[in-house]
Amino acid sequence: MEGQDRLAGWGFEDATYGKIARRVLPLLFAGYFVAIVDRVNVGFAKLQMAGELGLSDAVYGFGAGVFFFGYFLFEVPSNLVLARVGARKWIARIMLTWGAVSAAFVFLGHLTWGPLAPALGLTDPEFSFYLLRFVLGVAEAGFFPGVILYLTYWFPARRRAHAVALFIIAIPLASAVGAPVSGLILEFLDGSAALRGWQWLFLLEALPAIALGLVVLAKLPDGPRGARWLSAGELALVEDRLAEDQAAKAGAGAGHRTALRAVLLDWRIWAFALADFLRAIINNTLNFWMPTLVQELGIDKRAYLEVGLVTAIPWGVAAIAMVLIARSSDRTGERRWHAALSIMLSFAGLLMLSFAAHSPVVSVIALALVATGAMAWLAIFWTMPTAILSGAAAAAGIAWINALSQLGGFVGPDLLGRVRESTAGDNTPAFLAMAACALAVAGLTLLLAGQGKTRA
Repeated sequence: MEGQDRLAGWGFEDATYGKIARRVLPLLFAGYFVAIVDRVNVGFAKLQMAGELGLSDAVYGFGAGVFFFGYFLFEVPSNLVLARVGARKWIARIMLTWGAVSAAFVFLGHLTWGPLAPALGLTDPEFSFYLLRFVLGVAEAGFFPGVILYLTYWFPARRRAHAVALFIIAIPLASAVGAPVSGLILEFLDGSAALRGWQWLFLLEALPAIALGLVVLAKLPDGPRGARWLSAGELALVEDRLAEDQAAKAGAGAGHRTALRAVLLDWRIWAFALADFLRAIINNTLNFWMPTLVQELGIDKRAYLEVGLVTAIPWGVAAIAMVLIARSSDRTGERRWHAALSIMLSFAGLLMLSFAAHSPVVSVIALALVATGAMAWLAIFWTMPTAILSGAAAAAGIAWINALSQLGGFVGPDLLGRVRESTAGDNTPAFLAMAACALAVAGLTLLLAGQGKTRA
């Protein structure tokens, strides 16, 4: 009888968290999906825009990455504001402003700055590109760490990797789905209503962010107590599981961090940030350069749809593999080797790109390995810092780790752009540098996850 009661309890718990996942995750996923599309569609726009506006590879790489400076500067303040005013209002604000800024890229070739741009050694389009990318980063700052914090309001640690994976699957899926859509827009809307394809791209892909921002404002609860669709028993279960998490953290003694000062003095927080910084170098190089890399496999310069379809392959593989690996990690409670071996897939793929990328088939397989490894590692990674942070420190700590790591989003795209310009298009030195990053991430993961199993 006791065993039957326990099974019934497990069934109720699974049903409760399934209900939460169905109610909360689709909206968060949709928001991040649109965020990634608006962040990286510049990679497709480049195929047409760079020649028209005179943007070199080095200028493009710097501009693609400067987004992350704005993101870095405003990430921690944004997450602290979210913790104070509530997730619903703040996430909606983020989405509405980044949608508006993304749409402003339509005017990229028409903005003039008088003597300002020449004084900085830039053309008007170069200055406009840098400025709008920076402002887009400011507008979007806080969305990702805000959602990671928000998920800790709902899911206990042992269920969090799968929840995070179902959220960040938006990264590969946005690229897998967005790539052919972007290709279609570039190829078939070019010249419509006196706008170039790249202008239509920015305009049409900005509108969903604004629409979803309004939906978030109307529908997203600030937490379990604001969810009218939870029964009293379901709410009690969620709060009990979260209380158990907090008790487990308190029992860990020195491993528990509640004060912001303690967070900033904890070497592990900086090590987490370094690991994700190195991962971000790899991920964001793919995000912003994959359309160019795919086009250079021999695809016709104007076959934008074909570029989009091929680009979708590595990201589609990464999306499926990431969820399966994260689910395995949650089921077994093992984080260390799931994460370390995942990033080693990226290491293998980068070596393949460095030494065997003359074959289009090998290149696509290698890109799939790189994307899969980095994305699977990221899904598991966020269970680790959230296991030692709570209270206000969770808001600040998550944002601080993510803010520092986002600077890798500048380094990666800028590195490849400068390497390509200095080596007449040879990507090998950049790929080897990123392979070294992947190896370092694996080492840091083994260090941070500790010995044996680590239940985050």
